[in-house]
Amino acid sequence: MAPIQPMRHTSGEQPAGGPGTDLDVIYLAMGCFWGAEELYWQTPGVVSTAVGYMGGTTPHPSYELVCTGTTGHAETVRVEYDPDVTDVNELLKVFWESHDPTTLDRQGNDVGSQYRSAIYVTNDIQLNEAMRTLDEYQEALYEEDLGDIVTEVVPASEAGPFYYAEKHHQQYLLKNPHGYRCHARTGVPFPQVKRP
Repeated sequence: MAPIQPMRHTSGEQPAGGPGTDLDVIYLAMGCFWGAEELYWQTPGVVSTAVGYMGGTTPHPSYELVCTGTTGHAETVRVEYDPDVTDVNELLKVFWESHDPTTLDRQGNDVGSQYRSAIYVTNDIQLNEAMRTLDEYQEALYEEDLGDIVTEVVPASEAGPFYYAEKHHQQYLLKNPHGYRCHARTGVPFPQVKRP
C-alpha cells in the first residue's frame, strides 16, 4: 500500500477546502465507508478524507440510526483533493471500479439505502465528468452483459449537509488494518477512452 495521505480533519471539525482555497471536495458513496475511504488514501493528490452521512433528511444522525435505513443517508466519503495534482477523473475511476454501481441499495451482503451508490458533486466540472464517466462505464458494463447503473449523481447542495461519522469510524482501517472491507466490484475496468 502507498503511504497514507495526511488526514487534516478531526470528526466534527470544519472541513478544509472549498471556496477560497486551491483544493476541491467531492463526496462519494459506494457501500461501507471504511474500505471506500481507504481506497482514496492511495490516490495521488488526495489531501484528506473523512467518513460520514449524506443525502438524507435526519439531522446529525448516529451510525446506529443510519444503519436502520430510516434516515435516507448514505455512508459517504468526503474526499478533498488538489486539482493541480489529480484530475477528478482519477477519483471517479477508483469509484466506478471499486464497487458495483448496478445494485440498488446494496453492496454484496450489505443491504439498505445507506449502502447506495452516489456521487455528490461540488462544482460543474465534477458534475460534467461524473455524467460523462457514468456513460462511459455504462457502455463497458453493457459489453459484459451487466445491468444499468443506478448511481445517483446530485449536487452536494441538493443532497444536504455532510455529517461527520463518529470519531472511531474515521480512518477506521488505519486503526484496524484487518477490519471489514466490502467491495462488491463488477470486475470491469474503466475503459481507456481516447480524447482529442
